[in-house]
This record gives sequence, structure tokens and C-alpha cells, in this order.
Amino acid sequence: MREIVLDTETTGLDPQGGDRIVEIGCVELVNHVASGNTYQCYINPERDMPEGAFRVHGLSTKFLADKPYFKDIADDFLSFLSEDRLVIHNSAFDLGFINAEFDRMGRPALPLARAIDTVALARRKYPGAPANLDALCRRFEIDNSERTKHGALLDAEFLAEVYLELIGGRQPGLVLRASQAKPAGAGDDTLGQGAKAPRPHAPSSEEKAAHAAFIATLDDPIWNS
Repeated sequence: MREIVLDTETTGLDPQGGDRIVEIGCVELVNHVASGNTYQCYINPERDMPEGAFRVHGLSTKFLADKPYFKDIADDFLSFLSEDRLVIHNSAFDLGFINAEFDRMGRPALPLARAIDTVALARRKYPGAPANLDALCRRFEIDNSERTKHGALLDAEFLAEVYLELIGGRQPGLVLRASQAKPAGAGDDTLGQGAKAPRPHAPSSEEKAAHAAFIATLDDPIWNS
């Protein structure tokens, strides 16, 4: 099973109001294990960088001036995603920006249903607790001290660790495997022993008599009250 953990950096919060993507970062998971295969690209947003956004990710207008436009990286980006499931922290935000770029190109959108939203996962698992990436890193004791500013690939790497914890830790299939364990006597009989007949539990007549004799020795038992 292949999944792509995805994050973006942008010039702001509103893709319909002129804000654009400036970085995409992706981490590939195969059977819930990071494969080491990643995708990262800086993108020229074709506009200036607001000061507030610059303080978040540190990507300046000058730095991005010689970077490719989204239309130039779109095919490589889609090739990396393939048809696999996406894992995104607040998927409506990132897919909103990505699909706004595709719309400018006249290309089909990525469906929101294709993404697992880790914000929703965290809120279901820890209702009322903070669900931002920094808070989840603290909860799962993931060291993100190197994260002085947001970066799409770095955040995707942290998110991959958070996602694996949210779905059950480093061995997400452990509970599933336990629930699928074979019942006693099923499968190979490596010891040459067949299934044993149930052991009888009804008391014998001697045991009943011994029990009655013991009860007779008790002084005013409460069940006779």
C-alpha cells in the first residue's frame, strides 16, 4: 500500500483571493513505512511575498524569482502522486491551493475524498486537545526542534511520523493481526495433537456431598438470612 504525505507552503490563506503555492513537499510511505522516496519543489508564485507569509516560511520574492512556475512542475508532481492515497494536515487547505493551480491550467482537480485529513484524525482520537502539528509532535515525543520555520518537505516528514502514531504507532497492523489470530486447533498441527475435547466442569456426586458438609459447618451464613 502506497501513501503520499503532502504539505505545501503558500503566500497566504486564500487561493481564490490571489494567494499561490511556493513550495510542495511529499514523503512516500509503503505499507506505513517511509521508503526514503520524497518529492520537493520550490515554485515561483508570480507575485510578491507578503511579510506575514515570509515570517512563517522564510521564502522571499527574490529567492523564488528563478524557480519554476506551477505549470512547469505539474506533470512531475502528478507523476509522483500517481493514483495513491494522500495524507494531509488540514486537507481542505492544501488541496484548495493545489486545485486552484490546476484550475488555472484547465486541468481536473484532485478530489478531497482522496485525502486522509490528519487534523480530523487527531480530533477524533483526542477530542478537545490541540491538533496542530507542533502540538501533535509534542504529544508523541517527536523531536521537531530543528523546525525554526515552516518548510513543506520538513513538515511532511514530521507529519508522516505523526500519522503513523495516530493510526497505531510503529506497528499499525498489530491490533489487526491479533484480531485475525487463528483459533485454537486451527492450521497446522505441528505437535501432532488434534483439538482436545472440552473438559467437563459439572461437579461429581462426591464433590456435591463434600460441599454440603462444609456449608453445614458455617455459623449462620448470610444466604440463610
